[in-house]
This record gives sequence, C-alpha cells and structure tokens, in this order.
Amino acid sequence: MSAPLRTERVLYDHDGLPLEGYAAYDPTLPWPRPGVLVCHMWKGLVPFVEERARALAALGFVAFALDLYGRGVRPQSNEEAAREMNRLVADIPLLRRRARAGLARLADSPLVRGCEVAALGYCFGGGVALELARDGADLAAAISFHGLLDTPRRAARGAVQARVLALHGVLDPMVSADHVRAFQQEMEDAGADWQLVVYGRAGHGFTNYELPRDPRGGLFYEPDADRRSWEGATALLREALGDPRPRN
Repeated sequence: MSAPLRTERVLYDHDGLPLEGYAAYDPTLPWPRPGVLVCHMWKGLVPFVEERARALAALGFVAFALDLYGRGVRPQSNEEAAREMNRLVADIPLLRRRARAGLARLADSPLVRGCEVAALGYCFGGGVALELARDGADLAAAISFHGLLDTPRRAARGAVQARVLALHGVLDPMVSADHVRAFQQEMEDAGADWQLVVYGRAGHGFTNYELPRDPRGGLFYEPDADRRSWEGATALLREALGDPRPRN
C-alpha cells in the first residue's frame, strides 16, 4: 500500500500580486526530484486541476499547480472566468511572466532544486504551457491537453527548449484547422522537438469528466481520449524527466 501524498497551499507572488498555488508530492521518496508545473483552466485552480496534480505526485513527481489570477480569485461563473482569462490572453508578455513566476516557485523548491522540470496544462492552461515553451523557458517538456494552439507571438528559431506535445480533439470548435496548420508550421520553423496527437470523436475539454458526454456544441468528456492522452503525456514526462519512483 502506497504512502499518503502530502499536499500544501503555497503562497508566492508576481510583481506584488499575491498568488496561491497547490503542491502535491510523495514525502517518502528521496529529494530533490523532477517537478511538473500544472497550468489551470479558465476557471482557475479548481478541484479537477488539484486532482491531476495529485495524480502526478502519485507517479513520483513533485507537482505544483500555479495560480495565474491571484490569491482568492476563483471565478464562479463563465463570465468571471472569461474576464480573468481574457485579461491575460490580451497581454501575452504578462501571461508568460505570470506563468514563469509559478515555474520559478516550483524550480526553487528544495524538493526540486537542480532537477529537470516540465509543464502541462488543460484548456487555457494548455495554451499557457505552450506559451512557456515559446518563450524559451527551461523546460524538459511542455504538454497541452485540448489547449489553444494559436498565439500572437510565435516562437523564434531555436527558442523552444522543451519537448512539445499537443493533445487535440478533432471536434474542438475552439481550434480551427488553420490554427492546427499554423501550429505545426510554427514548431517546424522554430526547430522544435514536437508532436501533435489528434483524437477522433473528441472535442474541447475531453479530459474533464465533469462535462457531459453529449458531443453537441463540441465541449464534452471523451473517456478514451482522456485515458490515451494521459498515457501519452506521462510517457513523455518519463522520457524527459526520468522515472522518479523506484521500480521493484
């Protein structure tokens, strides 16, 4: 029987803005060890994101779910979420700096210091993970689950240090075919090590079990794509970071 995970609320800041993230790790494993930054969806640091952080911790990684909105800012409606998200999407340099503050908080932790780190995210957070990669952040991997693929600031040649994995649902109404093609061209032009995996029968939010399974509207849960994307993501994490949990 595995030991219980330890979880903590972590206070930090960016340019004077108080932030509150969520850390999860296995206290029985030796440290320092690799870390994974978890970038939240548009409604902020919701239980789904914390659950994914614990799943990463169960694999042996130190997981840290960042806070992009501010301590205590937890949108309760779609309108509030859109307002908070759009404030950052409209200012990509600010978004990248805010995300880097979370990355620095993870990398500077005694549990992680000196080890490789990766970033992954869901929906809005998937796009955030990609923005970190485009910005040349020191990441071993950047993984997007049904995130937006377009950006007003494309990666420069040689800027992307991370192995990039974009996990996309073919029925996602928020990502056009033009955006998919532009992303592929951007990654090629940047000279990145990248993959794009497209899941049939999957739309936007396909990992979120709280969504309905009705595909009408393009926002729905697809359990096969959820399972397969998690397997693909964790395989890349082990490739990029190593396996932090000893094997018998």
